[in-house]
Amino acid sequence: MTAETVLSNARIVLEDRILDGSVLIRDGKIADISEGASRTGEDFEGDYLIAGLVELHTDHLEAHYSPRPGVRWLKMAAIQAHDAQVVTSGITTVFDCLRMGSDEDGGFEQGEMRDMADALAQAARENRLRADHRIHLRCEVSTDNVLAHFEEFENDPQVGLVSLMDHAPGQRQFQTMDQYTLYYKNKRGLSDEAFAAFCARQQALSAKYAGPHRTEIAKACAERGIAIASHDDATIAHVEESVGFGIRLAEFPTSFEAAEASHAAGLSVLMGAPNIVRGKSHSGNIAARDLAERGVLDVLSSDYVPFSLIHAPFVLSDEVESVSLPQALAMVTATPARTVGLTDRGRIATGLRADIVRVQRHDGIPVVRSVWREGKRVA
Repeated sequence: MTAETVLSNARIVLEDRILDGSVLIRDGKIADISEGASRTGEDFEGDYLIAGLVELHTDHLEAHYSPRPGVRWLKMAAIQAHDAQVVTSGITTVFDCLRMGSDEDGGFEQGEMRDMADALAQAARENRLRADHRIHLRCEVSTDNVLAHFEEFENDPQVGLVSLMDHAPGQRQFQTMDQYTLYYKNKRGLSDEAFAAFCARQQALSAKYAGPHRTEIAKACAERGIAIASHDDATIAHVEESVGFGIRLAEFPTSFEAAEASHAAGLSVLMGAPNIVRGKSHSGNIAARDLAERGVLDVLSSDYVPFSLIHAPFVLSDEVESVSLPQALAMVTATPARTVGLTDRGRIATGLRADIVRVQRHDGIPVVRSVWREGKRVA
């Protein structure tokens, strides 16, 4: 039996323009887009109709699972809480970050993230989830056990993205010691001696493991057709290395030269949506809106605030003259979908999945009123 839904009197955000009109959904897909209001269907009352957001990098599932140091929440309860939060932020496809590699800097024991992935698969089978959940493995290449963690996901079809990270002092995000000292020494209350010893250990691990692990994981991803992301690239040499590994996504470049080189090489440059909303990076690196003004910002990620993914495009289109609302929304819909090979979503276009969000604005802040995934209302 054919199932049809009509969404009428909407401001439909297409990739290149905004159309006042109606959308027909048939059997979970967008069947027609027409100009003008329909006499039937749900009246959007002039609200925006946009494609469901595609989130490539969020640590929020880990935060629900471990809300405090040393605390572990029930995995299924953490998954459901996370799912509810992302869907009500307009996110219909989410790549949940799971950390690979643990050391004294943190992380999870071997097997914990494997169990989380199994719980995600179970939640999907039991129809507990409203968003389409996939897995992004965040590989801390400077740890000695990252390969053991990574190998637990060797045959997992949920894995669609892998990032290669090194958070050792003097590397990438922490090229200077100011932010590293603030983040580790002051936050942990370490003495000068303890902090010096901690830095020395982290640098030694990076020198020993980062290169070989980066190469091995990238090779495995290439063989399995998994999209790879670099993380915190800072120099032209970092970008050249990323290009050599076949990386598609440049996450959080820490310098203008790295961002511009990544974009020129065809990588999608990703920055944090909270960076856009706040107007600056929480770690003191470059501002995302500066990259937008230079035309080298491609993708936004909610990172640590899920709602920022729907909020940031409106801020960006308001404050950066060269970025229209359709262009800003493409950074959280069409471009991230294309970057990881999802060609069936991310746009309001006939034949694509009816992943749709109804949005209005009050005092500049968007309000997510309804969400559909594959034509089914989920919020």
